Amino acid sequence: MIKIDEAIIVEGKYDKIKLSSLVDAVIIVTNGFGIFKDEEKLELIRYYAQKTGIIILTDSDSAGRRIRGYIKGAINKGKVTNVYIPDIFGKEKRKDKPSAEGKLGVEGIDPQVLLAAFERSGIAASQSESAGDITRLCLYELGLSGGENSRELRKRLQKSLGLPEMLSAASLTEVLNTMTDSAGLADIVRKLKENQ
Repeated sequence: MIKIDEAIIVEGKYDKIKLSSLVDAVIIVTNGFGIFKDEEKLELIRYYAQKTGIIILTDSDSAGRRIRGYIKGAINKGKVTNVYIPDIFGKEKRKDKPSAEGKLGVEGIDPQVLLAAFERSGIAASQSESAGDITRLCLYELGLSGGENSRELRKRLQKSLGLPEMLSAASLTEVLNTMTDSAGLADIVRKLKENQ
């Protein structure tokens, strides 16, 4: 498994599952054309574009090109890298029939072909082997979830870090792991509580 510092943008959950078996990175799912109406997810993508850079990895069909174009057009600051998969015809194992254009999507591409696509795009793997240690349990223990004032504290934390206001606990956990560790997060939360 290789570590990639940039956040990777993919179309669907099966693309994320496939990629998660190959790379250690933040992976954001657009839910296909759902990204066109999801301003909060778009804000998260903009955040990563400025913070770490983003990699857009969509299918090679017309829908993938539209989604890629939309995201590129919505990012006005930061780094955007495009990774393109080749046109390979066939169907994914979980599907009954091929896609409308008959091309395999990210989920159906051979792992070595995917890794080669990253290399062609100049994506370098980081040498860092350490995974972030912030978990959802950590959020709970710090009062960021499951408590009476957790929602308010979470909003204050997100605002202080320049993050979009509405993030799921899973998304917040992913983002925080790119920014700090559990000790650093505990210090930030302590300061927020002191300044309340």
